[in-house]
Amino acid sequence: MTDGPVDVSLLICTRNRAPSIAATLASVTRAAAYVADTISIEVILVDNGSTDDTPSRLRQWQAAQPFPVRLVSEPRPGLARARNTGLAAYQGRIVAMTDDDCTVHANYFAALVAAFAREAGPAIIGGRILLGNPADLPVTIKLEDHPMVAPSGGFPGGFVMGANLAFDARVLTSVGRFDERFGAGAPFVAAEDTDYLFRASRLGIALLYDPAIVVDHHHGRRRIADENILLAGYSFGDGALYAKYAFSNARSARAILADIFDLRLDITRPVTTHAGIKYFYCFRLRHKARGFGYFWLRTLQSTMSRTAQRHGRSRTIRSDH
Repeated sequence: MTDGPVDVSLLICTRNRAPSIAATLASVTRAAAYVADTISIEVILVDNGSTDDTPSRLRQWQAAQPFPVRLVSEPRPGLARARNTGLAAYQGRIVAMTDDDCTVHANYFAALVAAFAREAGPAIIGGRILLGNPADLPVTIKLEDHPMVAPSGGFPGGFVMGANLAFDARVLTSVGRFDERFGAGAPFVAAEDTDYLFRASRLGIALLYDPAIVVDHHHGRRRIADENILLAGYSFGDGALYAKYAFSNARSARAILADIFDLRLDITRPVTTHAGIKYFYCFRLRHKARGFGYFWLRTLQSTMSRTAQRHGRSRTIRSDH
C-alpha cells in the first residue's frame, strides 16, 4: 500500500554496518509485507558517514522494495545529528525509529498503528527490546510485558529507548529536533532519547510503553569491559542532562537527590546483574557527576569563545573607524 498519505515513516541511521545491516533491512521487508494491503510505510535510511560499502548496500535494498525508501547522507558524526537529518525528510503521520543493529518483528508496523490509534492526543510510545542473540550480555534491552505510562514529574531515563521509539508528527512539531550534543558520537555520549522525552513531558505530551511493539537487539557486546563502558556512558549522558536542566526544572534536582539516596542500596540491596561493577549505584553516580561537570565545562568554554568573538568584532569595528 503506497498511494495516499503515509501511515508510518521508519527512520534508521547507520554507520559502517555493512556486515550486519542486511538483517535489519530484511526484517523491515518482512514487516512491511505483513501489512502491505492495510498500512502505507516509507523508510528513511541515513548514512552517517560510512567508510565501508554500507551506502551501496542501502542502494541495493532500496531498489528491491515496493514501498518508498529515502536515502539521506549526513557525513558529520553523531546519532542525534543523523536523526535530525532524517527527520527533515519524513512524510508519515507516525515517525518511528530503530537502530541499525536491531531487527523488527513481523507485526511491528501493525502494532505501531494500533498503539497510536488508541491515543487522541500527541504521544511518544516505546516498545519492547529483546536480546537478539543469547550469547550477548543482557544490556540495552527492555523486557516489561505490560503497558506503562511514565509518571508525571519523574525523570524519564530508561522508560523507553531510542532503539524502539515512535511519536506522531504533532510531537515533532512541538518538541523539535534532537539535541545534537547528546547521543552516540557526540560530546555527551548518550541520553539524546531521554532528553527528548524530558522536553516532551514538560509540554504535557504522553509518554507510553506498549509491549506489543517489539524489536530484537543484536548489540554484540559479550565482554564485561564493553558493558562497563556502555553503562558508564549512559550515566555520563544522564549527568549532563541533570546539568542542562539544573536551573530550569525541579525534576533534575530531585533526580540527583534520588541518586544520592540510592547509594545505600549498594549495601542493603546490591545489584548483582552487572558482574564487572561491585557497587553499581556508586558507579552510576560517579559517572553522572563526570557528565554534570563536563556539561558545565563545555558551557563555560562555549560562553568564553562567544565572548572572545564578540570582543574581536568590536575591536575590528573600532579600528575601521
